[in-house]
Amino acid sequence: MKTYTMELAGRTLRVDVGRVAAQANGAVLIQYGDTTVLSTATSSDKPREGIDFFPMSVEFEEKMYAVGKIPGGFNKREGKPSENSILTARVIDRPMRPLFPKDFRNDVTLNNLVMSVDPKCRPEIVAMIGTAMATCISDIPFDGPCAMTQMGLVDGEFVVNPSQEEWNKGDLRMTVASTESKVIMIEAGANEVPEDKVLEAIYKAHDVNQSIIALIKQMVAEVGKEKYSYESCAVPETMFEDMKKVVSPEEMEAAVFTDEKQVREKNIKDVTAKMEEAFADNEEYLAVLDEAIYQYQKKTVRKMILKDHKRPDGRAIDQIRPLAAEIDIIPRVHGSAMFTRGQTQICDVVTLAPLSEAQRIDGLDDNITEKRYIHQYNFPSYSVGETRPSRGPGRREIGHGALAERALLPVLPSVDEFPYAIRAVSETFESNGSTSMASTCASCMSLMAAGVPIKKMVAGISCGLVTGDTDDDYLVLTDIQGLEDFFGDMDFKVTGTKDGITAIQMDIKIHGLTRPIVEEAIRRTREARFFIMDECMSKAIDKPRAEVSKYAPKIISIKIDPQKIGDVVGQRGKTINEIIDRTGVRIDIDDDGNVSVCGTDKAAMDEAVRLINIIVTDFEKGQVFTGKVVSIKEFGAFIEFAPGKEGMVHISKIARERINRVEDVLTLGDTVKVVCLGKDKMGRISFSIKDAQ
Repeated sequence: MKTYTMELAGRTLRVDVGRVAAQANGAVLIQYGDTTVLSTATSSDKPREGIDFFPMSVEFEEKMYAVGKIPGGFNKREGKPSENSILTARVIDRPMRPLFPKDFRNDVTLNNLVMSVDPKCRPEIVAMIGTAMATCISDIPFDGPCAMTQMGLVDGEFVVNPSQEEWNKGDLRMTVASTESKVIMIEAGANEVPEDKVLEAIYKAHDVNQSIIALIKQMVAEVGKEKYSYESCAVPETMFEDMKKVVSPEEMEAAVFTDEKQVREKNIKDVTAKMEEAFADNEEYLAVLDEAIYQYQKKTVRKMILKDHKRPDGRAIDQIRPLAAEIDIIPRVHGSAMFTRGQTQICDVVTLAPLSEAQRIDGLDDNITEKRYIHQYNFPSYSVGETRPSRGPGRREIGHGALAERALLPVLPSVDEFPYAIRAVSETFESNGSTSMASTCASCMSLMAAGVPIKKMVAGISCGLVTGDTDDDYLVLTDIQGLEDFFGDMDFKVTGTKDGITAIQMDIKIHGLTRPIVEEAIRRTREARFFIMDECMSKAIDKPRAEVSKYAPKIISIKIDPQKIGDVVGQRGKTINEIIDRTGVRIDIDDDGNVSVCGTDKAAMDEAVRLINIIVTDFEKGQVFTGKVVSIKEFGAFIEFAPGKEGMVHISKIARERINRVEDVLTLGDTVKVVCLGKDKMGRISFSIKDAQ
């Protein structure tokens, strides 16, 4: 066993190699503060047959024992991965995947087991660093090292690897992965942070990454295994020359040069059929023909863009596809909007509900137990002209939904301003590039159409990249479509208002970006966001509606003394249930005394509020109430003036004239007006009927 330590952002990072999991290809037990994660890297001996992609899976396993909890539910066992687990696994996957060989087809699993959590050291960053270390010291082919750092912005100051509390409350939540020379992944959520501040954070994190990379290089030199040889799945270079004899580069360029996805796909089918006929007797070529045609298309598209400055759909390098936006396309829902950009089309539907409908979260962060705003994204097969059964959201759908959710969170009204739980669902009607950014635009308009008083308009756009043989040979593309995403080197998504960035997600397929590329991408996305807001979104709806839809629930919020909550609820909920039965409203009360009355009938809601106010009022002499006779005694009658609240009228206070029997004037169920006389000697509320007339 060998132990490595370093100081990282004022805390000790300790790494044990050879202590556990000896049968994995690479393993480290990594501890940062008291947060402990076991990171392992394993691979198969041979490539998986019949596939044309690299079969890598990344896991982030949250164990509830790590925070001293027993899982909820009947099984008392961790179930399927949480959304946080899936999102963390995606953030680890994105910088790692491009560093494996392009022709590598062996199965690889990168697993992270979270064993203890220190709130000052977030387990996500520990797992990210551990994954890079385990892979680098393993015998799996990998072009590392790489490292990851998280940056926060608290009270205007940058914080390296912030604690969970700082992460939650800060204005920036950014993860940056780097190699020795370049940035390879960015993931961020921000509260309208200016572009120059975001750039500063990126390269501060990049600098911190270099100290981690230095440690990894030391580990590789001392305990790293020799990388094994693998069976290459690359297409033979001679095959490309033979393919050009069948379909010339000019013919391939004509096949892909169209803005209609369906036309291009038909052209490629024709090219494929021509190739299959030409190579019918060559089994070696036929076995890799699909991959070879993909590579031929890729070379053609990249050459068109980089050398000729021609895009497949004929647009200029910085030109956005045709835009369209409309609202209220779905009747009776609380809010709806559709955003179209080229052949990418998203319909977003917003639903409003009481705060009690917020999503409850059972995870490793005790500070976040529920989500008031939920954004979900769906990607059906018909949106890309394919047929497959729906099996629920996959990791991609969850990731896209989370990105659009982060984009809009900074502009949502507070609970005090708008006491609703909000769910936005983005349905992909058509997809040809960057549906997550279209989802952001559609969701923003849908929220405004629903009457959610968001503070500012948010838009999103993606930039792509095609690189040549040198760092200076590149071209940044605004608003990439699917083909440019597939064959390009980068998908740089940025969302924000006119005052700053709210979210970033950057994926690449190469070994990193230089600073000029990052700066140009951020500048391009800023210009494009402004254009989309001014020329499209604001023409459909330029501000939130003043009121929520007539189909949405209405909510009245009041504040009561927390010590009076028991009076409103009553024994076993009797009092509050009676108010609900009488009025037909929904009532939610939190521990701080915040009461939400939700319904569609304003008169019924007002009546519920009136009854609650009566119950929590400290009664004073002279207050007038309307109540019902619920009990008649020889000495007087009891009047219920609110659910669970009664007062007594003495027989002498019922009528102005003398009466001998209560029943001569009152009957059970009568509604009467009474005035409070204070409390009698027994502490009961005393009423008078005759003095209220």
